Amino acid sequence: MSNIGSSGRASGGQLEEKIDLTPETDAKLALCAQLTRQGQLKEALGVLTGLEKKCRTGNDMSNLVRVCEASIRHCKEAGDDEMLVTTLQTLATRRSQKQSAIKALVTTAMPYCVVDQFTPLPVTGDIPKKSRDKLVEALREISDGKIFLEAERARLTRCMSMILEQDGDVSTAADVLQEVHVETYGSLSKREKVEFILEQMRLTLAKKDYVRSTIVAGKVSRKHLQEDNMEEYKVKFFTLMAELHRHEKDAFSLAKDYHAIYSTSIILKDDAKWKDALQSTVVYLALSPYSSEQQDMMNRVREDSNMEKLPSFFSTIKLFLKKEIISYPMATQVEIEGIPALLEGGQDLVQFWHESFHRRIIQHNVRMASLYYRRIHGARLAQLLGLEPERLEKEISSMVSEGTVYAKIDRPKDIIRFFEPKSPESVLSEWASDIDKLLHMVETTTHLISKENMTK
Repeated sequence: MSNIGSSGRASGGQLEEKIDLTPETDAKLALCAQLTRQGQLKEALGVLTGLEKKCRTGNDMSNLVRVCEASIRHCKEAGDDEMLVTTLQTLATRRSQKQSAIKALVTTAMPYCVVDQFTPLPVTGDIPKKSRDKLVEALREISDGKIFLEAERARLTRCMSMILEQDGDVSTAADVLQEVHVETYGSLSKREKVEFILEQMRLTLAKKDYVRSTIVAGKVSRKHLQEDNMEEYKVKFFTLMAELHRHEKDAFSLAKDYHAIYSTSIILKDDAKWKDALQSTVVYLALSPYSSEQQDMMNRVREDSNMEKLPSFFSTIKLFLKKEIISYPMATQVEIEGIPALLEGGQDLVQFWHESFHRRIIQHNVRMASLYYRRIHGARLAQLLGLEPERLEKEISSMVSEGTVYAKIDRPKDIIRFFEPKSPESVLSEWASDIDKLLHMVETTTHLISKENMTK
């Protein structure tokens, strides 16, 4: 077995020798502080460089950290930003540099360019923008690929993204932030991860990269958003999702987004906010294509006690749930279409929602007609619904294609049939089922009569 060499390094798998350099470190740190105050920064850094090597090769971790921190502080105290970055890069890239020393360098230098963990330090006369940005970039390079600095790198990346956004380069800011897969980091808290992902969503939406926004949104756990201390992030997340779904013109998803916002306790405490969210929920539900899920959600919203405080919207949702024809325009049409959520996205989108509202009412009326009529003349149905025959035919054809209603149109005779002819097999099956039910009822009734007679 070989012995420990004079260099202090172990061989043959033995532990490295550790030297205590505390007395020398104390003396030289005091000397360097004095030299820095006298304006002799280079001389002070020269002393600290030699001391740093002795501590590093001697495995004196605590004093190595002290020397590295002192080197950075002296550069800052002297106001030499160029030397600060150079010293930082030099010490961090030393051969066999210790993790604790690199971490100390980064954590010591971060407050010189970042406040509140990730916000860029405000630019002043003493803190030039160029120096601040250069320090942020240098720290990002040092922390790149180092697991023990993953949290610091994530915060520095967010800081760089904010700087780029402030400079007006939103696209590059979004690209920089996308480099960090924060959902895989173990050193960040759940709240910080969610906050980081929401920032990624915000920037990708600002960049109008809607495909990437959808991918990023999938990284957010809905389960985490339901926790008590995550309500602020829940509101922010569904607000961003509403922006994404508004672009996709997905009315039902928008209804679910606004209902999720409405269901948050911090929103329910503010009358103006919950009314706005609930109104938006009702309107987008009315704009949603007919489905069992949409009808279920409408019924649940109708049962909400707060709906009584919004009479116009309450009457709207009841109209869409009743099996009756709705006249267009509705009495509350202007108020319904005037909510803020429906006016976002530009004039083209406003017009799209306006046309969609009319179309959903027509579709509702056609469904109601199909419940009460097996066959009807097209002209008569058009008169009942207040439509042109061509528009009625177009909407019925669309609904048949979507599978929401069965209809056959006989153009020469101008007859619309809503009753679907049944095959002989299906008729026989229905008869057999009805006979089974009848026999079961007779058997049950006979049993109950016999039981009653026995008890007398």
